Amino acid sequence: MSTLLEPFQFAFFRHGLIVATLAGALCGLVGVYVTLRGMSYIGHGLSHAIFGGAAASAVVNVNFYLGAGIWGLASALMIGRVTRRRVIGSDAAIGVITTASFALGLVLFGLFGVAHKSVDAVLFGSILGVTMGDVWVVVAVTAAAAAVVFFRYRALLFTTFDPEVADVSGVDTDRMDALLMLMLAVSILATMKVIGVVLIAAMLVIPPVIARMLTNSFARMLWLSSAIGAVCGFVGMYASYHLDVSSGASIVLVGGVAFGAVFLVTGRRGLQRATDLHDHAVPA
Repeated sequence: MSTLLEPFQFAFFRHGLIVATLAGALCGLVGVYVTLRGMSYIGHGLSHAIFGGAAASAVVNVNFYLGAGIWGLASALMIGRVTRRRVIGSDAAIGVITTASFALGLVLFGLFGVAHKSVDAVLFGSILGVTMGDVWVVVAVTAAAAAVVFFRYRALLFTTFDPEVADVSGVDTDRMDALLMLMLAVSILATMKVIGVVLIAAMLVIPPVIARMLTNSFARMLWLSSAIGAVCGFVGMYASYHLDVSSGASIVLVGGVAFGAVFLVTGRRGLQRATDLHDHAVPA
């Protein structure tokens, strides 16, 4: 028993456990909209773009959240501008801009002598760098995301499943798209210290996919995905301490195991629920 409770005596672990649990819930909540709208590649791309901002802020000694946040917002704006010109597809624009930003981050870390272990922590997550300030940031972002989903539930619902009908019904779909992109960028920024740049996209996808196999109700999918993400975060963080591996990898691995278990249990029924979700989600 003493071995099981040992990590809880360390403040850094308690902070990391809180952040990982909330980060999992946050990714699960925002990830529902990301997966249902086919935006997984944007989440993956933005996480890589923000890595460039994290490197730049470390080099010039600017606050992490300020530097990486501005960089991520600039990357999102550039992607939108390139996409609107229709010269290349949005996937290609994301690939060019975000991978260039990611490469720039690696170059900056290399040129200015950042330790390899520090780079690994940013890429794959680490509980050692989590402070009480990070805990409050994730608490605030999670509360804000939950408030947005609660107060803009119907608008986000219609925009997700039928944007044309939503537009005709008076919903400002452009504003809802911008709001969702803002939620996604801020969520990535708040959780990357624990989950890591490379693995954030997985946590935006795995909990919603599991929830989608368990229910054909959009409302239930929201809270179920959040709960699954929170459990993955808690169990993964706890396991990372005892296994001495990166927190992000451990959290994602727990999610992968959960996905495999649910898939084996639900089988075709789970896939059918996923297929039927659209029919049950949008009210007449």
